[in-house]
Amino acid sequence: MYPLIGERIYQWPGHLVDIFAVVSTVFGVATSLGLGASQVNAGFGYLFDIDVSSTNQIIIMCLIIGLAVISVASGLDKGIKILSETNMVLAVILLMLIFVLGPTVFLLQAYLQNMGDYLADIVHNTFNLFAYKKTDWIGGWTIFYWGWWLAWAPFVGLFIARISRGRTIREFIIGVMLIPTLFTLFWMTIFGNSAIDLVYNQGVVGLGEMVSKDSSVALFVFLESFPFTAVLSFFSVLMIVIFFVTSCDSGAMVVDMLCSHGKNDTPLWQRIYWAIGIGVVAGILLLVGGLNALQTMTIASALPFTIVLLLAIVGLIKALRVEACKQESQLITAIPHSSSEHDDSWQTRLKNVVDFPNKTNVNKFISQTVVPNF
Repeated sequence: MYPLIGERIYQWPGHLVDIFAVVSTVFGVATSLGLGASQVNAGFGYLFDIDVSSTNQIIIMCLIIGLAVISVASGLDKGIKILSETNMVLAVILLMLIFVLGPTVFLLQAYLQNMGDYLADIVHNTFNLFAYKKTDWIGGWTIFYWGWWLAWAPFVGLFIARISRGRTIREFIIGVMLIPTLFTLFWMTIFGNSAIDLVYNQGVVGLGEMVSKDSSVALFVFLESFPFTAVLSFFSVLMIVIFFVTSCDSGAMVVDMLCSHGKNDTPLWQRIYWAIGIGVVAGILLLVGGLNALQTMTIASALPFTIVLLLAIVGLIKALRVEACKQESQLITAIPHSSSEHDDSWQTRLKNVVDFPNKTNVNKFISQTVVPNF
């Protein structure tokens, strides 16, 4: 935002952006925490016959917040890093087990075809608002997930920017956009097409019925069709818990940075405060209205931040243009001068290296220096 509003980023316009980012992040992470508690409760209920209730979900949420407090207190290089790497290892292990135990050849074929369908339909699906055919799909899926992802934008953006410091833009795009997109497509293919194969080719119609009845339990019904069901289910629950712990602790760290002018060395109690605060928000929304309340608050918090993101895109474009001009200027001024008597003084050469000319200075140089010499 700095290239767009300049020094006003330290005044009320910048504070307003920070407020929108904090509210959006808190409700975005709280929504994920509430949905995670619901799914963990459903998993425990299915595996260990534990009641699925708001009370148990609050207890699970408190346990997740407790682990998040321990993680955020240990810092980015210890607790958050260890939990994130552990979660990725568990995810890859679960993914490869389903890939090997499932219809492997069919999944490889489906992966390539799904990638082609994605690239072919992305424009159509992006602009499809079902204007000619009204459906609840756009509200239950598109708008909710649109708001959810936007609510996560400030949190994920700042977190990735911090851990990507020193990388080039090309490395950032490859590591943040291309590789995760390919991995996400592979993940969706392995689990989605394995479920489709079970329903349509192996006659496991109960899986489709369970998805319609309670999507939180559908994962564990899906895993029943594979060997080592207990092991796979344990991996799934553990992975879900660690995922939401890392989401909560990293979200609390980002909110703490937003409220501290980007400082990292904030007091410990302040980071703990935001971790607990996110859990309190999630618990209140879960008790008041359940899933509907979580979805509504996510969309409501993401809407104003959409404007901020659009302005940030404009600021990013301006910043990249300025950076390109600086690089060109440095290349020109870095050309070594000859040692003739007509060389400029070292003060002039130094000024040419460190100064970034604006349009007025360039026109003045052309009219006063270039044109007379010609």
